[in-house]
Amino acid sequence: MLKNPSSKYTAFAPINLPDRQWPGKTISRAPIWMSTDLRDGNQALFEPMSVDTKIDFFAMLCRVGLKEIEVAFPAASQTDFDFVRRLIEEDRIPQDVTIEALTQARDHLIERTFESLKGARRAIVHVYNATAPVFRRTVFGVDRAGCIEIAVNAARKIKELAAAQPETEWVFQYSPEVFSSTELDFALEISEAVADVWQPTRERPMILNLPATVEGATPNVYADQIEWMCRHLTRRNATIISVHPHNDRGTAIAAAELAVMAGADRVEGCLFGNGERTGNVDLVTLALNLYTQGIDPGLDFSNINEVARIVEESTRLPIHPRHPYVGDLVFTAFSGSHQDAIKKGFAVQKDDALWEVPYMPIDPRDLGRSYDSVIRVNSQSGKGGIAWLLETAYGLALPRRMLVEFSGVVQQHMDDTGAEMTPAEIWTLFTRSYLEAESPLRLVNHRLDESHERHGITLDVEWQGEARSLAGSGNGPLAAALDAIGSAAAIHSFEERSIGSGSDARAMAFVEITVPGRAGTLFGAGSSTSIVEASLRALISALNRAA
Repeated sequence: MLKNPSSKYTAFAPINLPDRQWPGKTISRAPIWMSTDLRDGNQALFEPMSVDTKIDFFAMLCRVGLKEIEVAFPAASQTDFDFVRRLIEEDRIPQDVTIEALTQARDHLIERTFESLKGARRAIVHVYNATAPVFRRTVFGVDRAGCIEIAVNAARKIKELAAAQPETEWVFQYSPEVFSSTELDFALEISEAVADVWQPTRERPMILNLPATVEGATPNVYADQIEWMCRHLTRRNATIISVHPHNDRGTAIAAAELAVMAGADRVEGCLFGNGERTGNVDLVTLALNLYTQGIDPGLDFSNINEVARIVEESTRLPIHPRHPYVGDLVFTAFSGSHQDAIKKGFAVQKDDALWEVPYMPIDPRDLGRSYDSVIRVNSQSGKGGIAWLLETAYGLALPRRMLVEFSGVVQQHMDDTGAEMTPAEIWTLFTRSYLEAESPLRLVNHRLDESHERHGITLDVEWQGEARSLAGSGNGPLAAALDAIGSAAAIHSFEERSIGSGSDARAMAFVEITVPGRAGTLFGAGSSTSIVEASLRALISALNRAA
């Protein structure tokens, strides 16, 4: 690093807004949310989502309550184009949801975008061109007038093509890309030029998106920029001001919140902050921040674990265990003083009272999470020690959430005995708690039938000591086993490990289930030389522990 970084980097100049009003404002209602997971988030992945994966992700976004979803850059790839067509042709878009498609300010790309949206009930066409000085000078080689000409020509093309497809209700959106690094007077000038073409009205407003494409200043500067634009726009009452903060400085959440205080009506972002470089602003955190202030965010994260699972499976990116609200460890206290304060808070907390539990800004139950990792806590060394001993002595690495659950079992045992546990004692407790959980149901044998599209299974079991034969089917062995047993439980996650090597190798399977009427999840474990048998034993272990 340089001893004198000012020789290479320069500070962002403050905005001349001495009578700024946003610092005295509070957020009293949720903004319009727009998810760009399937476009901006998708383009930031090692492996972009397939069409089928995007279909499932889109359905989840709709269940959460997103009403505006940027689904693709249809002109960028055939996959994106095909995805938009499937949404429309297969009637997968709810009546109250509007899809959005992004395009650069080029005629052939705009035409391809409209082609992809043909037949949509309502659609947002989002066009952009870069406006910051370094882009005008270095990337495109245009002056201000040339930059405005690009934007205006694109606006005209969009208006013309929209008029040719009157069966769709069109909404126009313009982004002066890299707005946060663009001179304010020029950002205003080019935005006004686009609005002159589109002629928005209060009844048919345009969306003006003002992105912090690269976060280059403190959040208060972004808020000043937004307030300045809101004050100077000629057609402010016919314009929805949208913000799209990135997280290059790690302050996208603050930038979005201050921007809303400064007058922004709409926020674009991704669930859990996925996106280019350091990511887009995190819509989940923003929404739940409002929720903890007593404001309905208009989004439903009452089953946040399911949302997290779909996002992780779709993006193939893990969510950090310390991620706000959703991380595996955010409701777990390791410090003894924290544990004491939390336990005392729970002791006096009433169900019908304001939430006032120390160190916990939100009730985990509101997110579909349990109190297990909170009220059955362990010291950091204790939890870390359990994991280390099991891995080094027995080669067993538990899934993170299962480690939290099992640590509670260990802690209870230690509380009862008052003695330190050896690795052998920890292994014995794990075996007794999970591998030997064979009551009321014990697996004796199983037979699979994979001759059809759905797996068939026959289970020979003992139910409270009575021999029975159960048959079922499903899209895999575990689903078929649940069908055979007649359980209403659902598989939340499944993992398997190999224990040992060579002829002594065994499979260790872990199944996490949810049970109707029971908060949170529950784990089971099973071991066998066969991964299928280990999986079935893990499932039955979980069901027995639930019973």
